[in-house]
Amino acid sequence: MTPLDTAREAWGEALPEWIEALAVECSASSQNKVAAQLGRSASLVSLVLRAKYPGDLAAIEELFNGIFRDARVDCPALGTIPMHECRQWREKARKFVNVNALRVRMYRACVNCKRNRKEVADDKPADDKPGE
Repeated sequence: MTPLDTAREAWGEALPEWIEALAVECSASSQNKVAAQLGRSASLVSLVLRAKYPGDLAAIEELFNGIFRDARVDCPALGTIPMHECRQWREKARKFVNVNALRVRMYRACVNCKRNRKEVADDKPADDKPGE
């Protein structure tokens, strides 16, 4: 059974287009190689294809679209960037860390960005000024 067959059987008529494309990518190379490109495990890819992944499918979709489809977003701080890089910056912005100027700049941009669906952790400085 191919990854596409697996996805079609598991998802039925509700098979999202991006998951079908993920299955096609797995068929073209391998599930392990696709997982490695996504920076995730082959088990995670298997769970997604089998409609059993309990986590955030939107996050996996953004990774897939950013890496395999070159989907891009407009970042207020960096300009046009790959979708998966946007997600990585948003994940880093959950906690304020003053390690370098870019990280501080991206924290401020991500906290106020409309793409950032989740609220930043409570450790955000009250006046939003790093190091104070």
